[in-house]
Amino acid sequence: MRHSSKNPPGQTFHKEITQFMADRMTQSQVVKHLASANGLSNKAAKAYLESLVSLAVAQAKKNGLFVLPGLGRLKRVQRKARMGRNPATGQEIKIPAKTTAKFYLAKVVKDSIAPQKKK
Repeated sequence: MRHSSKNPPGQTFHKEITQFMADRMTQSQVVKHLASANGLSNKAAKAYLESLVSLAVAQAKKNGLFVLPGLGRLKRVQRKARMGRNPATGQEIKIPAKTTAKFYLAKVVKDSIAPQKKK
């Protein structure tokens, strides 16, 4: 299959990825938005955001749960040890138990992002 010089292989995919990444907000953009929406300086908004993150981590670590009303909850979860398979060799391996964190979105957020279909 021949490609024209206008559209070499992978160029369309690259444009889609670049566009997707351009649509996501960076930390600086989030800080600027919080600052302008709440009449704060960028420095104060960044400090607020950092303190919220550190509070969430500390509470999830201490109590196993941090709830941010209207957004969701951060929960500490224990995963059990289990048997897995090495995809390269097919050999069975033991995956050890570990502690991880999960974030569960609030129902309001889920429904506003992806409304449930009516039956």
